[in-house]
Amino acid sequence: MNLEPLEAHDKILRTYTEPEVTSLLRELHERGRPFGIQWGSAAVNGSTIDGRLLVDFGDTSVATLLNLLTLLRETGRPA
Repeated sequence: MNLEPLEAHDKILRTYTEPEVTSLLRELHERGRPFGIQWGSAAVNGSTIDGRLLVDFGDTSVATLLNLLTLLRETGRPA
């Protein structure tokens, strides 16, 4: 699968809710563990930029979280 990365300004990102992003962070923790990718302190920080939630591991956008999850999902390793 060859997906283009999401851009931080993609309009679809405005539709993600805090519970959805929290669930994605849980998946990141599970899928990232075998690779040593762990952000135990990562959480939705409640801040937004232009209607987009920020994730608190360097105040990154949800696009970064989704792009990282896509890479981990493409490895074929189970969560």
